Amino acid sequence: MKDIHPKVEEALDTLNLNRAARRRLLTGAGLVSASAAATALLSACTGDSGGNAPAAQGGTAAAGAAGDFPATPQWKFTLVCHVTTNPFFTPTQYGAQDACALLGTEFQWTGSRDSIVAEMVNACNTAVSAKVDGLAVAVVDKDAFREPVNKALDAGIPVVSYNADGSRDDKGTARLAYVGQGLYESGYALGQRALQQVDSGEVVGFIATPGALNIQPRIDGAQQAIKDSGKPITFTAVGTNADITKGLSIIDAYAQGHPDLAGMLAVDAGSTQSVGQTVAKYAMRGKGLKVAGGFDLVPETLAAIKDGHLDYTIDQQPYLQGFLPVLYLYLYKLSGGLLFPSETNTGLLFVTKDNVGPYQTTKTRFEGSDTAQKVVERAGAIPHA
Repeated sequence: MKDIHPKVEEALDTLNLNRAARRRLLTGAGLVSASAAATALLSACTGDSGGNAPAAQGGTAAAGAAGDFPATPQWKFTLVCHVTTNPFFTPTQYGAQDACALLGTEFQWTGSRDSIVAEMVNACNTAVSAKVDGLAVAVVDKDAFREPVNKALDAGIPVVSYNADGSRDDKGTARLAYVGQGLYESGYALGQRALQQVDSGEVVGFIATPGALNIQPRIDGAQQAIKDSGKPITFTAVGTNADITKGLSIIDAYAQGHPDLAGMLAVDAGSTQSVGQTVAKYAMRGKGLKVAGGFDLVPETLAAIKDGHLDYTIDQQPYLQGFLPVLYLYLYKLSGGLLFPSETNTGLLFVTKDNVGPYQTTKTRFEGSDTAQKVVERAGAIPHA
């Protein structure tokens, strides 16, 4: 018999064959099976190069499993959103989709198109009735989601919140963890940044849906930052509209009626985009407007920053707000609840004229500007935090 590679010998040892069966496998067509066994063994081990000890101790993934995890049912998770078709949440959906592809799970994207809380509550209750394996909810109301989340938890369904988490003093649910930006803190930072350029005068803050707890804490934070400064600045909060076209008309009219504005801020993607468009339309930079800024990374906002109509916008990494809830719910299920979801602040990054370039020139799923999976190359030193 020809010499047998040591790894094939190891594979055969794992099969616990008698001497005759072992010999048959090593002759003729049986060699293919032995080689296949060796390949399986090699994929579970690190071979001659050493490496990951747990894998070498027998952590081979079963058929249908993710990575080195054990095989599981194809768990289904439901994400309930307040504005399901808003482009802000495009990368959020990509994040959930990518996590599901990685883990062998699936998700449903549901809720309300127009921030109607009753529709979101119905979506939560439907998910609980359908016995989904996990639930992620944008808690934009501190009272409405308490009961449906309790029902889910009582039914053994883990729940996390994302993007919005009730109010500062009352998270509104018994969810296991929150994944998203620190909303009040980000609004406070928005106001502080404006104070670097404004010492007095009138500053307006636009908010699409006053009271909605994904954005109300931001405008509260901005207002408090300006108040804490002690500067002679009048801050006025103005409601716009969840419909961007209607919101733009409101912002446009306000700008015309207040020609001496020192600052224009916004706390949602649509209003921020509209502020940039309004500043450009009326050439407000040449008429005393000292600062304009807001939130999120829609293309119109990025263009306004590049052109100087907006000073900055704040990135909150919406991709992670889809990816991490799926990952956390999966790990909770996999560990029998021992891996408890972690409170996760997805960050606060100011995008300015100095760093807007890569956001405009790089098209990725991470920012919702492309559907393709790709590796994004970068070069040079990484800025110090």
